[in-house]
Amino acid sequence: GALVKKTRESGIEFNYFATGHYARVEYDMGSKRYLLKKAADLSKDQSYFIASLSQEQLACALFPLGDFTKSEIRKMASDFGLPVDKKPESQDFIAGGYQSLIAAAPAGPITDKLGKTLGEHRGIPFYTIGQRKGLGISGEEPQYVIDIDSENNTIVVGSREQLYHNDLIASGLNWIAIEKPEQPIDVEARIRYRHKEAEATAPPIGKDMVYVKFKQPQLSITPGQTVVFYQGDVVVGGGTIEKTKE
Repeated sequence: GALVKKTRESGIEFNYFATGHYARVEYDMGSKRYLLKKAADLSKDQSYFIASLSQEQLACALFPLGDFTKSEIRKMASDFGLPVDKKPESQDFIAGGYQSLIAAAPAGPITDKLGKTLGEHRGIPFYTIGQRKGLGISGEEPQYVIDIDSENNTIVVGSREQLYHNDLIASGLNWIAIEKPEQPIDVEARIRYRHKEAEATAPPIGKDMVYVKFKQPQLSITPGQTVVFYQGDVVVGGGTIEKTKE
């Protein structure tokens, strides 16, 4: 979105904006809406990452890779004589690793759910829900980060079983396939990129939030991550995970 906006502000005129994302966009005559859909190559699908695109942005978006598998794209590159047909998979790379971008943060306690101090963390930006390694504590059973209490600068650890939750509350919602729902909708929800979608019901709560209730408990639901709602290969919408409720 920011790139399209900046391009227009720079005085560059265009009708369409093409990117290399593995996804598809279609116009639905019935709903009069642009639909974001999964790529034909599900192993490369990137619809999760672009679920925040608006109708205006989707109207000018082209995803030319979306209807093909990666192997088909490589063959086309070879047939066209392009020198990228055998290029290795691209990966995001940051010199020094992503942690080199994190500003120094104060240390604080690592506790269990009852508040007992088990150790000290080196700053909460260095931890994530579900983390097991690098905690610097020992016990009879493996310990995982089950909560990050930023207000009290505390990392809370517990068992793997305590990482499972039945629900979440999401905000900052962007609805693509539908208008803002007034009634509960049935969806398949993905709580992170590599997470398999799980069946859920999502009733709206408040002005711009939904309560997502899963049919089966989900592992390591993480506040701050994106949750994307699907119905088959269609992206219904998405938002930001605020917290779990149960």
